[in-house]
Amino acid sequence: MNKRLFIALVLFLLLSTYSFQDKLNLNSKFTIKKILVENNSIIDEKILKKKLSFLYEANIFSINSQDINSKIGEIDFIESFEFKKIYPNNIKIKIYERQPIAILQNKKEKKYYTNDDKLINFVELNNYQNLPIVFGDKNNFKIFYNQLKKINFPIETIKQFNFFESKRWDLITVDNKTIKLPNQNYEKSLKYFLGIKNQKNFEKYEIFDYRINNQLILK
Repeated sequence: MNKRLFIALVLFLLLSTYSFQDKLNLNSKFTIKKILVENNSIIDEKILKKKLSFLYEANIFSINSQDINSKIGEIDFIESFEFKKIYPNNIKIKIYERQPIAILQNKKEKKYYTNDDKLINFVELNNYQNLPIVFGDKNNFKIFYNQLKKINFPIETIKQFNFFESKRWDLITVDNKTIKLPNQNYEKSLKYFLGIKNQKNFEKYEIFDYRINNQLILK
């Protein structure tokens, strides 16, 4: 081997080694090192980060929302999320949680009914210990709940909803008043109740029975 060929071969090996090493360093710079989670109040951050642990050491350019959704979409309380790449090696994920608005009780089984019309598994949550309990099914409750909102009924004053086979509702308020509603045109009865509930003449009564048309029975 002549001298010139030998020098060329050495230079080729050096340049090839440098290029490969440089590429490794560049890739290392853009691998995920930190995951930031925000806007979560129900879901423990540790649980979220455990679900997302597969992202560590992944290349930041290759991450997309489908990768993330495939994992955190398994968590019932997550409604949606946003994620942002913070170059060179961090990811920020903003969580939007479903908000429980009632607890549906079916025999011994409990489910949370959420603000986006979902039923999710019940777990004890300190922030939701005072939710109203619904003895009824999801579909009928959804219709009834929307009607209550439509007439601006103070839903926060209700502690229990009872649905009967006769297709009517009883409401029990936080101050232990029972409102017995008819199975039709109950909006009229609810509006009437709102008009009298704070009047002194009605304070002593615990049962407001509207089941007979155009009548109110007080007990």
